[in-house]
Amino acid sequence: MRTVFHPANERGYNDIGWLKANFSFSFGPFFDRNRTNFGALRVLNDDFIARGNGFGSHPHDNMEITTIVLQGALEHQDSMGNKGIIKAGDVQVMSAGTGVVHSEYNPSETEDTLSLQIWIFPKVRNIEPRYDQKNFGDKFVQNEFTTLISPVKSDNTLWLNQDTTFSQGSFDAGQQINYTIKTPGNGAYVFVLEGDINIDGQDLNKRDALGVYEADAFTIQTNSESRLLIIEVPMV
Repeated sequence: MRTVFHPANERGYNDIGWLKANFSFSFGPFFDRNRTNFGALRVLNDDFIARGNGFGSHPHDNMEITTIVLQGALEHQDSMGNKGIIKAGDVQVMSAGTGVVHSEYNPSETEDTLSLQIWIFPKVRNIEPRYDQKNFGDKFVQNEFTTLISPVKSDNTLWLNQDTTFSQGSFDAGQQINYTIKTPGNGAYVFVLEGDINIDGQDLNKRDALGVYEADAFTIQTNSESRLLIIEVPMV
């Protein structure tokens, strides 16, 4: 098993007032040649979006984009005709494919939004753009991972144009969690949303991350109440 540790305090950061963004990988004004991607995982942005503000219309192509709202809400609108609100507990996926234009805006006048935007390189380029959204608020079970995104199309999960699996769960202190790689050859990027864990002797705190690869499985030890997101991706 091989690992790469990404401490939270070494992420890129940009503050433009209404947007405070932390970059796990090189993005915008932040460039680190050693942090350009983890396999097919290209972007993990941890964003604070102030009430009444957001991203105006902008284009994407040939990228698999996931938005996870942790607090508050985002209003989404795109050139495919989709328009709606993404709330905490919702996960949104968008295959940009041949090209799509979209906007994301915090519609609240009272509450700020915390969200993750995650980009993954596609398995097949230039597909027809697509959009989907699902609420997982009632799906989570304490001390278990819930699959949010799967490479196999299912009514219970979302799907992206890549052999990727997203899993999220909340765990009590003192848990020992065995995670098995779902797609052989994939790596797993473990992102600590809350709490304090240990993987293979490496301590991780809030917003730290550990990429694990060349392994079939690994064990997570929770040292405190913890909430985790695991993004499993091809390494080539």
